[in-house]
Amino acid sequence: MAELTPIPPVRHPSLIFPETQYSPEKKAQGQSESEALYERCKIIFDRLQPELTKTHYNSYIAIEPDNETYIIEKDKMIIYQKIRQTYPNTKNVLFRINETGVSGTI
Repeated sequence: MAELTPIPPVRHPSLIFPETQYSPEKKAQGQSESEALYERCKIIFDRLQPELTKTHYNSYIAIEPDNETYIIEKDKMIIYQKIRQTYPNTKNVLFRINETGVSGTI
């Protein structure tokens, strides 16, 4: 009788790198940190928005909440470059200077 070779386990397609998968607790912690960062930046944006919509309508603004500094730029790619240069090791939030503040597509 011929010996059967074992069949390798089937992996879920989204688990290409299973060692980099986060636990639900770690995901929830990251989500809550992101929401807290957004709320801190949103307060600053709401304070600046009325004046900036008059002079920089449809430009982008990146806000760093710890020292309340920001960068304003018309081009999205240029502001990403400036963010990397100005705030290399900090997290910040990007807004669009308009009525909603949304910088992407919903």
